[in-house]
Amino acid sequence: MRLIVGLGNPGEEYALTPHNLGFLAVDGLAERAGIRVTRPEAKSYVGRGKIAGEDVVLAKPQTMMNLSGLAVRMLLEKYESSAADLILLIDEVDLPWGMIRVRDRGANSPHNGFQSVAGELGTDDFIRIRLGVGPEKIWGDRKDYVLTKMGRAEREIASQMVAEAGEAVELILTAGVEKAMSRFNRRVPPAEENA
Repeated sequence: MRLIVGLGNPGEEYALTPHNLGFLAVDGLAERAGIRVTRPEAKSYVGRGKIAGEDVVLAKPQTMMNLSGLAVRMLLEKYESSAADLILLIDEVDLPWGMIRVRDRGANSPHNGFQSVAGELGTDDFIRIRLGVGPEKIWGDRKDYVLTKMGRAEREIASQMVAEAGEAVELILTAGVEKAMSRFNRRVPPAEENA
């Protein structure tokens, strides 16, 4: 069983912040596939269904971001899956807005949710889709930045990234992670490609 997990913080106050882009990506996948992610299980909201012909579990951990690993480990145990079956969707402040990076292992991330998942699983050998939310400059604390509501322009870019993350997941499921990395791992931000 493939487990597709988007990371975020529960609660309305975090709903439209950059740090919740993983939740938004799972919501986008759920809408595309007609899956309801509402059933409480393993400290998460989950939904089961098919994406690209494969049985999947979509999940949004309801722990705080820094404790996401506990929920992910519990979900993998419940569905008798391994880290190799996991696709993790996370925001990434070290990537510019609109940039997506797909990785299958290694390249440790400073992202607290990622660190929690890797720590609980004892490995970072799982697929992750990193969704860029980094501004040109951060004035002040990164934590304050990622927990501030997105403006209209950021929400439009986030919507596009959510759609692309859905396409990346489908490509991973149908053609493999290498194909997804080849297609989605850009060298320049999307805005510069069109310049």
